[in-house]
Amino acid sequence: MPVRGPGWDAAGMTLIVTGSIAQDYRMVFSGSFADQLLPEHAEALSLSFLVDELEIRRGGSGANIAFNLGWLGLGPVLVGSVGTDFGEYDDWLRAHGVDTGFLHVSTTRRTARYLCTTDNARKQIASFYSGAMVESRTIELAPVVDRVGGTPLVVVAPNVPAAMLHHTSECRARGYRFAADPSQQLARLSGEEVRALVDGAEFLFGNEYERRLLEHKAGWSPVELARRVSVVVTTLGERGVTVTRGGAEPTVVRPPKPRTPTDPTGGGDAFRAGFLAGCQWGLGDERAAQLGCALAVIALETPGAQEHPTDRGNLLDRLADAYGAEAAADVRPFLP
Repeated sequence: MPVRGPGWDAAGMTLIVTGSIAQDYRMVFSGSFADQLLPEHAEALSLSFLVDELEIRRGGSGANIAFNLGWLGLGPVLVGSVGTDFGEYDDWLRAHGVDTGFLHVSTTRRTARYLCTTDNARKQIASFYSGAMVESRTIELAPVVDRVGGTPLVVVAPNVPAAMLHHTSECRARGYRFAADPSQQLARLSGEEVRALVDGAEFLFGNEYERRLLEHKAGWSPVELARRVSVVVTTLGERGVTVTRGGAEPTVVRPPKPRTPTDPTGGGDAFRAGFLAGCQWGLGDERAAQLGCALAVIALETPGAQEHPTDRGNLLDRLADAYGAEAAADVRPFLP
């Protein structure tokens, strides 16, 4: 039987996911960005790339996390702001188990857009149009919690910084547990804002570079960070993930080997969903990280952040192949 993780009581826990909701415009450049860059002339940088492919897909960190939690059967509540052009996307999320009933719909702005070009070395250049997302800074969480009931865990995923700070502040004021995931917004945040987003979080998510940048901006040592956050979850790319609880020795999990070429879009969001699902089911840090890694690799093998297979058999096979039959057996009873 799975062992319940320390310090985690999932009984009656409601997962509320805040964050960006966007449409992804993904393009492919057949050359290498690095070959086009002249460091000695960086001050005059002005480049355009003739791309070979264009795909329009569903995305946004908040929506990606909620999508993966939804098909895992967690029934997440997605909170954010979209435009009136969101209808088809809304239908998709609802069909995959996401509660979208609390989304704010802007009457003046379009749903956010993410534009990303990937070269032949899998490097990316991207830009993001916030659009309706800027209005998410006015959303209150209390009415959501009052309506859905239960004890909330609020995932504060990348969003406009004002919204992230607003949600985190409300979580502290009302005693809601929260997961901090500043990720790609770290570059826009001041040290004071970083501290405000992270201090007191149940979970902190980020990759290795982001964690170091966070410590630098916040002025915190790794020891101080461990005092401020219950669980630090650091993704390491092909090397897997570390989960550090209370400053103790980290739990280290390596990911399964991909079966097909990978697309970097959406892997981190899929990992977060898998890890949080494992915690919600009381599986412990190691098993939750294994579930997150398996789901992330499945997502990486398919272009787009929400296009990967969502059948339980595939996920259980990947868990068994990478971590043994016991890992799959522990997860199987919880899958829809």
